[in-house]
Amino acid sequence: MKKTNFQAIAKDVIETEIKSLKKLKSGINKSFNKAVEAILNCKNGKVIISGVGKSGIIAKKISSTFSSVGVPSFFVDASACSHGDLGSIGNSSNDVLILISFSGETAELKNIIQYANRNKRIVLIGIVSQKNSLLYKFSDIKLLTPNVAEAGPENIVPTSSTIVQLSIGDALAIATMKYRKFDKLDFKKFHPSGSLGAKLKTVEDLMIIGNKIPFVKEDVLMKNAIKVMTKKNLGVLIVRNKKNLTTGIISDGDLKRVAEKNDNLKNLTTKKIMKSKPISVEKSILAALALSIMNTNKITSLCVHNKKNTKKTIGLLHIHNILKANIT
Repeated sequence: MKKTNFQAIAKDVIETEIKSLKKLKSGINKSFNKAVEAILNCKNGKVIISGVGKSGIIAKKISSTFSSVGVPSFFVDASACSHGDLGSIGNSSNDVLILISFSGETAELKNIIQYANRNKRIVLIGIVSQKNSLLYKFSDIKLLTPNVAEAGPENIVPTSSTIVQLSIGDALAIATMKYRKFDKLDFKKFHPSGSLGAKLKTVEDLMIIGNKIPFVKEDVLMKNAIKVMTKKNLGVLIVRNKKNLTTGIISDGDLKRVAEKNDNLKNLTTKKIMKSKPISVEKSILAALALSIMNTNKITSLCVHNKKNTKKTIGLLHIHNILKANIT
């Protein structure tokens, strides 16, 4: 193989694309505000996105990003729209249509542009690089992207131009997300599976509840409390007073330590054995944070409470629950 400095090529491609993004950044104007406001006003409708070729691939990704942050969105194939799929766009006054094209003159988009202009209730946002194009002329909101040099020989491979399209789409999604104060718990609802879903699981998602929690009273003898521990099979007991407020916790490790020093363990009450003021976490915190708390305190279980009711245990989180959910 002929010796070639591939690293230099890579750096040149990246540098070319960085320059294109800087041009995009400097060109952001009030039209961007209007586009975000149109999407935010699309409360009961959908954000429909379309493009052709490489722009179509970018459109799919942007649509997916909108959906992931709680903005109902779908991609429609521009070519298929000429054969019946225009019906998927509909004519709702709540819908926003985003068309992405470098030239703005792509034949497949013309039918969609005409349809959108006949149905004036649809807001048409055009992301386009050519100011004298059909898409720019007939868009309600015009997002003019800069003419940029493509990376690679002879300026023929869509690289910088698609990076620009993707970036402005991401900017639209993040702007709407921030305005709506869409946070990680909202994000989790749309990502229940996979490694991302695991990272966003809360204590409430994993905790043991109801009759599965190994509750015992403070005055119960250990010979009976041990039966509860064995039955629940969690290696821990949560001790409560007469008002059903949590006052302590007993682990199987605690039992072993006490048994080494006291032959009369079974006739002691749980109050004599328990560790008072067990660590309790709020149910809405991330399970990953709960695992960190366990590791820091060298424990395997946490009591769970709701809001500020720290002594009212509503659940128990065991380290096995966290590990089974692939949270590390």
